[in-house]
Amino acid sequence: MDALSAGPKGVVLTERQRIAWLRLIRSDNIGPATFRDLINHFGSAEAALAALPELSARGGATRAIRIASEAEAHRELEAARRFGARFVGIGEPDYPQALKQIDGAPPLLAVKGALAAAKRPAVGIVGSRNASIAGAKFAAMVARDCGRAGYTVVSGLARGIDTSAHRASLDTGTIAALAGGLDQPYPPENIGLLEEITGGNGLAVSEMPFGWEPRARDFPRRNRLIAGIGLGLVVIEAATRSGSLITARLAGEFGRLVFAVPGSPLDPRCHGTNGLLKDGASIVTAPADVIEALAPLAQFDLFPSSMAEKPAPDGKAMSVPPGDSDRNRIIDALGPTPVEIDDVIRHTGLSASAVYLILLELDISGRLHRHQGGLVSLSD
Repeated sequence: MDALSAGPKGVVLTERQRIAWLRLIRSDNIGPATFRDLINHFGSAEAALAALPELSARGGATRAIRIASEAEAHRELEAARRFGARFVGIGEPDYPQALKQIDGAPPLLAVKGALAAAKRPAVGIVGSRNASIAGAKFAAMVARDCGRAGYTVVSGLARGIDTSAHRASLDTGTIAALAGGLDQPYPPENIGLLEEITGGNGLAVSEMPFGWEPRARDFPRRNRLIAGIGLGLVVIEAATRSGSLITARLAGEFGRLVFAVPGSPLDPRCHGTNGLLKDGASIVTAPADVIEALAPLAQFDLFPSSMAEKPAPDGKAMSVPPGDSDRNRIIDALGPTPVEIDDVIRHTGLSASAVYLILLELDISGRLHRHQGGLVSLSD
């Protein structure tokens, strides 16, 4: 059943590449999608780093872009080493296979613990922080049975449902996705649980720098890791406006199976899960419902390695920089409303390579906003 854990895939980064990747993702205005586009265009992180000042200037930046230095990258690598952690790149064998396929997958993950947990098929379990006794008990049942069936359980280390899911799968393997740096776990009362996870058969993962204290806006970003690592997501007790519903929405966008546990219509903690069922989520009344639905997915290698995610060879930009008239044509075509890049290409009549390069310039200069699903708009 574990086609995803059948063997290592990918290419290991050299130490020089890892430093360059870390510098690039830690530089200003470089997110996962921008990182990917830069690597695809320039062929390597080192070439992209060298091009950043010119790209930013051409995009209309009013000040010089801050580029992370080699010394900063070395300090973070050393901080990870002292903490017993390491960085895994998106093309490497130890990177979670399902996660690398999502829109905006992190180029680098800081990881600590048993890397084997990331090589098995996984299922996410999330829900209310203020969980009921029944909800916490059911979360533990699902996590325990899924673990025994060969799945790694993924959650967010939060109070309530997350805690129950992690504890029930300590022996079989669990992944805790953190909103802050690996050395800044939240909430504080789960520090002991995190140590149990990383000291045993589990793994902690984060895309944030060491020392980064989680803020409110970091938790939805963390939620996409939970949604992306698993083949499916089980939601147990979620209010109408909750982070669990954000995770469920992302899981649906990533093509994952979304499961929901029904609850009393009189309990506000169940309004969100009942709403998911109305919207088409699969109903779960026993752990077997999840295991049976995921079994066909775990039989096949749904996430083959591809050259696009492997460390690129050193190379040079593939096209001559576009002129100001082309750049102005794209700026005039964009606005505050998100649009698809293909529509920009059709509307302007420019080549795809020219459009992508100009969008990169605008992005790095801070003038472009990227949206879920590959949409773009001009920043305010």
